[in-house]
Amino acid sequence: MDQLAEFTSNNALLVSALIATAFAVLFNELRLKSQKLGSISAADAVHMINQGAVVVDVREESSFNNGHIVESRRITPDELLAGAADKMKKKKAVLLICDVGNQSARAAAALRKSGIENVFSLKGGIAAWRQENLPVVNNENGS
Repeated sequence: MDQLAEFTSNNALLVSALIATAFAVLFNELRLKSQKLGSISAADAVHMINQGAVVVDVREESSFNNGHIVESRRITPDELLAGAADKMKKKKAVLLICDVGNQSARAAAALRKSGIENVFSLKGGIAAWRQENLPVVNNENGS
């Protein structure tokens, strides 16, 4: 124990860097875990949709028109945070979709902070949905 105290006193900068690194790793892991709590797989998303979840696509209009989940509505993340989410029934589950899951995960976390707890993000986004060969519809013809 005396050797540890001597090492710590002789290498204060090194020990401080070690402690700071440990806190940074811990903070990052907790942040990633909190994002994953609200992320669900494509199979779970299908189940949620069948149970009546509201599907919100947060991608750009051109991406949305090139293929989106049936009956999903396109709302930008800014619109969601500016109050569009308040119009959604808070008791109904909300499933957010983006290209690969990052943007929707950030939006879901922000909505949870604003008091909407029943909000989830599709893990892997529309890319994961397509990879599972699940149906998408296109708006190229204005439909």
